[in-house]
Amino acid sequence: MEDKNSDIISRIKYLIQLKRISQAEFARRINIDPSNLCKHLTSKLPITDVLINRIVVEMGVSKQWLKYGDDVPYSKVAGQSVEVLDVEKLSVVKQPGIPVYDIDVTAGCEELSMMFTQDKIDGFVSLPRMSQNSIIVRVSGNSMYPEINDGGYIAIRPVKNIDTIFWGHIYVVVTEDYRLVKYVRRDNADDKKIILHSANPEYDDMELPKSSIKNLFLVEAILNFKICG
Repeated sequence: MEDKNSDIISRIKYLIQLKRISQAEFARRINIDPSNLCKHLTSKLPITDVLINRIVVEMGVSKQWLKYGDDVPYSKVAGQSVEVLDVEKLSVVKQPGIPVYDIDVTAGCEELSMMFTQDKIDGFVSLPRMSQNSIIVRVSGNSMYPEINDGGYIAIRPVKNIDTIFWGHIYVVVTEDYRLVKYVRRDNADDKKIILHSANPEYDDMELPKSSIKNLFLVEAILNFKICG
């Protein structure tokens, strides 16, 4: 039961990040006291069906996803089924550019490919020399600074075969527990492992077994920007 609650707590925290609101604001929207929500999220209070139902009703999220981790957070939009995009087939779909998704690629641990739904597309951007299979997503955190700013965007495309890694390039690496944006380097001591390297020298290298990689996306372009005025 504790593990089940822990998974639900992770999904609630991810939902708060997805909404880009504070924990207190999230509590207000589901009509509970912020201090009680904090207790739920720190396992001092249990995750009850009442709490789950409140979140489902007030936030419009899929109960199947919130409670069990199945489906996607928002499986329907305006009463219509949401189409999950096959990013490997975007090249055969006539689009006005590369789709920009309202997705933080480093937030949460849900199945990333299932999050590329039509309702999460903010718009399209035309970039020269980009693969038609590319998509654009947001990155949070400063582990890749100054290469990638906190809140910057990256254009990525899926890698079908993880044995064809371009060593020293930046990838989005998806495991069971994490989604990371890192330089991928060869592990000279063990060819069954890779080294994940951050651009920010304050972060240590990470050693990762290849077998733990669920999905891999090559970073094709970095879009850092600053809003002035």
